[in-house]
Amino acid sequence: MKSLYKIVALVGLSIGAVSCHDTAKPNYQFFPNMYESVGYETYSESNAFKNGKEGQLVPEGAIKRGFVPYEIPNTTEGYAEAKANLKSPLDSISSNLEKGKELYTIYCAICHGDKGDGKGKLVEREKFLGVPNYKDREITEGSIFHVETYGLNAMGSHANQLTQEERWQVAGYVLKLRSEL
Repeated sequence: MKSLYKIVALVGLSIGAVSCHDTAKPNYQFFPNMYESVGYETYSESNAFKNGKEGQLVPEGAIKRGFVPYEIPNTTEGYAEAKANLKSPLDSISSNLEKGKELYTIYCAICHGDKGDGKGKLVEREKFLGVPNYKDREITEGSIFHVETYGLNAMGSHANQLTQEERWQVAGYVLKLRSEL
């Protein structure tokens, strides 16, 4: 009889333990927002701000901190203007040719070559053709900066990868390479 009570008690405890367990949903959640996060639709309105979206938009004409606007347009006339009039704002301390060389090696040498002769790795492997030799082109510091900012022909813009100061440093290094060819 004792063993029958033990068996009934064991079966009862087993049923009780199994019936309270739900595998689809844990019983206790330490961080419920991680398990059941709120799904937001991209670009939809949200009540995250006190007054909705009103007053949270960027005012017209605002620029991000540290950004200096480049006013010359991306046109043929803009290129000619930059070539004729644009000069580097960097002084002799900020004009770092070593940094310019480092940045040139990272971003430019793959196409233009280490010496600026237009024979980079991608040109040698015939991925891009017609990359100009700096010696063959009439370039100035302003025209180099303008092309780095907007791109020209098959070359894309490097404005997102390089700050204005870094583009000026690369332009100074390109002129140094041109003088050595």
